[in-house]
Amino acid sequence: MTTGPCYIKIIENAKCSIGDKVFMNHNCSITCANEITIGDNCNLANNIVIVDHDHNIGDTGVVAGLNSKPIHIGNNVWIGANITILKGVTIGDGAIVAAGAVVRQDIPNCEIWGGVPARKICKLGERYVN
Repeated sequence: MTTGPCYIKIIENAKCSIGDKVFMNHNCSITCANEITIGDNCNLANNIVIVDHDHNIGDTGVVAGLNSKPIHIGNNVWIGANITILKGVTIGDGAIVAAGAVVRQDIPNCEIWGGVPARKICKLGERYVN
């Protein structure tokens, strides 16, 4: 479900899976060159960017290739507004990511993370996962 336009681009041979009862607010952008999975019962606020790849840099005379790694977002995850999630990240079940964060490393189950780059703020009780 979404409240407005969202952008999802799946590059040839990539895999993108969005679970049941996922809410995506307006202006969410998902670009998948490898694999992106979003679990069940997730809430994604507005202006989120999820991208599983970046580009090589080097000789300016050579066309840059893609470096890609999967992104996995677990079940019951809450992603705040204006967040960027980068390649190779796993966000565990029941995690919360605070608004404005840039996620470039794994977030364990039931933790709240925020900041640029995102870092642990606190641990939640397991009851929040179910």
